[in-house]
Amino acid sequence: MFYFVVLFALTNQRVSVMPEILEARDVEKTYSMGKVLVSALRGITLKVEKGEFLAIFGPSGSGKSTLLHVLGGLDRPDKGNVYIDGINLSTLNDAKLAEVRLHKIGFVFQFFNLLPRLTALRNVELPLTLADVSEKESIQKATEMLELVGLKDRMNHRPTELSGGEQQRVAIARALINDPKIVLADEPTGNLDTTTGWEIVRLMKRLNEEKGQTFVVVTHDQGVAETAHRMIYLKDGVIQGVKKGGGSVLS
Repeated sequence: MFYFVVLFALTNQRVSVMPEILEARDVEKTYSMGKVLVSALRGITLKVEKGEFLAIFGPSGSGKSTLLHVLGGLDRPDKGNVYIDGINLSTLNDAKLAEVRLHKIGFVFQFFNLLPRLTALRNVELPLTLADVSEKESIQKATEMLELVGLKDRMNHRPTELSGGEQQRVAIARALINDPKIVLADEPTGNLDTTTGWEIVRLMKRLNEEKGQTFVVVTHDQGVAETAHRMIYLKDGVIQGVKKGGGSVLS
C-alpha cells in the first residue's frame, strides 16, 4: 500500500524557481457508461514546473490515463482549465489544439503506437512531416534522435523487427523530435518486462537531467514513481497527496 509521509499544498508545491509549464485548475471529467455516469476526474488542480520529472501514480481505474489525456489536449475536460506554456487549451478550436499538441507536447504510450509499415526512421520523422519540415532536415533530425536513444544502427528496421524496448525507444525519439515543451508518457513501462522497463526509465531520466526535458509519467508501478522529483497519488479521480521522490536510476 502506498503511504505518504509528507503532504504538500498543491498550489504552493515547487521543485525549483522555474515557472510552471503545465497547469490544471479544478479539472473534472465524467463518462457515460450506459445509464451510469462515472466521475473519472473530480476537481484536479496541479502544476508542473519546467524541467520537472513528475509521476502520477495510482491503481487501475483511478483516472490516471484520463488525466494525462486531458493534460495533453487529447480530451477536453467537462469543467476547469488546462494551460500548456501559458495557453488555455479550453479557448482553442480543434485545429489550434492539434497545432499545440504537434509543437508543444510529445506523447509516449504503453503500446508504442508505431506505424508497422514504416521504418524506425520514418516513424520518428513523422511529426516533422506533419509540421511541413523539409525531408532533408527531418531525416537528419530523426537520425539524431535515434542516435540519442541508442538506436542509430536500427533506424531502417520496421517495428516488427524491433524488440519491445527498442520500439519504446523509437516512440520516445518520436515524442522528442519537435523539441516539445513537455513529454507525457502513459504507462511507458507497462508493456515491457522488468529489465527492459527500467532501461526505459533510465533513458527518460537521462533525457530529463541532461536536456532539461519536462516529463509527466503515468504509472501504476511505485518503484517507477519514486524515481520522479514528485509523485502525485491519484485515487477515484481525486489527488490524495503529493510526495517528494528523487530516487536515482542512472547508475
